[in-house]
Amino acid sequence: MGARARARSDGRRPDAEATPRRRGGRPSRIAAEQLGERILDVATHEFLSHGYGATSIESVARRARVSKRTFYHRFENKPALFGAVVHRIIERLRPPANTPLLDGADLRQILQGLARIILRAALSPDAIALHRLIVAESARFPNLAAAVTLEGSTAEAISLIAGLLERETHAGSIASADPVFAAQQFLYMVIAVPQQRAMGLGPPMMAPEVETWGRSVVELFLNGLSLRNAAGA
Repeated sequence: MGARARARSDGRRPDAEATPRRRGGRPSRIAAEQLGERILDVATHEFLSHGYGATSIESVARRARVSKRTFYHRFENKPALFGAVVHRIIERLRPPANTPLLDGADLRQILQGLARIILRAALSPDAIALHRLIVAESARFPNLAAAVTLEGSTAEAISLIAGLLERETHAGSIASADPVFAAQQFLYMVIAVPQQRAMGLGPPMMAPEVETWGRSVVELFLNGLSLRNAAGA
């Protein structure tokens, strides 16, 4: 009698052998976390490689070597699974907790540092694959973009930059009537073209070009916020 037949004859689920268990039949906390990570690993590959529509719960469960019952114990449905995948991708794209986000002697240096951090995350393979997925399937599945926005760090970045610009405006070093709008434009200026080129709309930027791009965006942005230009307007 084969191993699979023995496992079924004693009442254990097909995925039981893949999950170490404590005495009494219940998986340990570490084993349960490892199982959840395995499901998310498989789901991430399936979503990013084949798209949202072509990915099924059945295929994820099969490739993760778990029963559907085990799957549904952790994720309510496919949208919930996708949300968990997006959350994990974005958490992994965040800079380490001890990274100083507003590091620099002046506003120019601080914005240049932020541009590097933003570009490093936005041009990572997982970020590009996720963006391509949203663009390709947003018409059929409009809630996908909402899921990314909900889990994303865009709002956090805008809030951080807007707060910085507001303080500099009060200090008199720049002129910004709407710091939130200015922060949104800065984020778009930093990301849009490099991300489009990374997706195939032009030659991808190499590291030196990405660095130059970030510095050039900061210079253009600060020129637009300068008191001299504001007075002239």
